[in-house]
Amino acid sequence: MAAGHGTRFGRAKQFVELAGLPMVGWSIRTFAGMPEIVEIVVATEPESIEPMRELLARLAPQSSVRAVRGGAIRQQSVYEAVRAVSETCDAVLVHDGARPLVTSDDVRAGMREVRARRASLLAAPVVDTIKRVELQSRRVDATLDRATLWAAQTPQFAMRGDLLDAHVRAAGDAIEATDDAALLERAGLEVIVVHSTGENFKVTMPGDVERAAAILQARE
Repeated sequence: MAAGHGTRFGRAKQFVELAGLPMVGWSIRTFAGMPEIVEIVVATEPESIEPMRELLARLAPQSSVRAVRGGAIRQQSVYEAVRAVSETCDAVLVHDGARPLVTSDDVRAGMREVRARRASLLAAPVVDTIKRVELQSRRVDATLDRATLWAAQTPQFAMRGDLLDAHVRAAGDAIEATDDAALLERAGLEVIVVHSTGENFKVTMPGDVERAAAILQARE
């Protein structure tokens, strides 16, 4: 997914330079280096389709690649991208282009959990104490047990048919969710958390660029 406007960041993030590559390029390069991944589809803004096609051709020359137009919200973009995946792909993963630090080992761990009616996602245990707060007054309503809380990441993994079905059901019921796992849960699938072993944070604020760049440079 690389179709966002980067509201919190201040501008669209997908082509921001990060340690020598556009941000989304790091994920493309990681997936292109995995023989298990045979197709890469990027949903992006209409004006970014041609630059994205050029980037895909440069970083994933041996893969089947496609850039498609994203929707008004993330959920619509995912649906358009998954529809563009050929039926020869049994399973899919959905990744956020603003998470450039994902590793192939973690992707493979997520893949291993997937089968019919069973999905998975990368996540990390919550280490902070979490407060539930009333929106208007900002009064603390409850303190949640962090032992049961995990922070969702991407990729999120499912059988292609299961994910399409979850999206169709949600659209039919006018349901919007912030990630695909929520739609899969709603459709009655078993969703398994896979512990993310390394840095896989989402570049959200301008200061995150320097942090991500330092990690990528150290890896290189």
